[in-house]
Amino acid sequence: MVEHHGSFVWYELMTTDMAAAATFYANVVGWGAQDASTPDLAYTLFTAGRISVGGLMGLPEDARKMGATPRWMGYVGVNDVDAAADRIKRLGGAVYVPPTNSNIGRISVVADPQTATLALVKGLKPGQQQSTDLDEPKRVGWHELLAADREKAFAFYGELFGWQKADSELGPMDTYQLFSASGQTIGGMFTKRPVEQVPYWLYYFNIGDIDAAAERVKTGGGWIFEGPFEVPDGWIVRCIDPQGAIFALQGKRSQDSLERAPASEVGWSTEWSGISSRGRLITKPRG
Repeated sequence: MVEHHGSFVWYELMTTDMAAAATFYANVVGWGAQDASTPDLAYTLFTAGRISVGGLMGLPEDARKMGATPRWMGYVGVNDVDAAADRIKRLGGAVYVPPTNSNIGRISVVADPQTATLALVKGLKPGQQQSTDLDEPKRVGWHELLAADREKAFAFYGELFGWQKADSELGPMDTYQLFSASGQTIGGMFTKRPVEQVPYWLYYFNIGDIDAAAERVKTGGGWIFEGPFEVPDGWIVRCIDPQGAIFALQGKRSQDSLERAPASEVGWSTEWSGISSRGRLITKPRG
């Protein structure tokens, strides 16, 4: 596989209960689970058919002592992990885990200057390569950064990975910046609302029926903290799993669900806390 510098190529859930998390995501997204542990690390692969779509591991004890909580982390493929980690420090970011060889390749866990965490990787092991089709079921279809300052965040990532600004289908937008890697629009970023305490990356998993999936989140012990909301090509919900990791789902809605949905879910404008998603401004109307 040729790894595309600057593209997200792997995803990993670090959690406090691996078995419970595997069961939860199997029910919600439909992933299988395949043991890929080594003598030094308990590790599970989330699978969609025969394809590995992400990893699952325990939240390291030293990370917990530093205040880390369960989270999803995206890995961006780079040509040189060591050089990229050094560049992050020069650009004002932080390196939490120095470049090291791991079970998935050579990695480094880093943070941007606004403290949003992500990871770098080179040389993904066979069977862990990601498709470039963002619409494939059960895979990550969108990458969203809730930044402290969107403009400064984009400048950092543009310098680091070569990301480019992508145009919205609605034209120029003031609140939500789409971005592309290797010519493909892969996500967006915006300045977070005060209710979000810290900047972070949010990953959207492709599912079928958004209402059925949201119900599975709730019956599985998770929470829906926003949505469902309409976006240009479907519907989204933002969620928290039973261990506390934030994630999102994107999918379609049945006609029956649309007919039963309150108007607050199907309307959209420019007034929803100034936040947009997937290139379309959406709102929960007041009233």
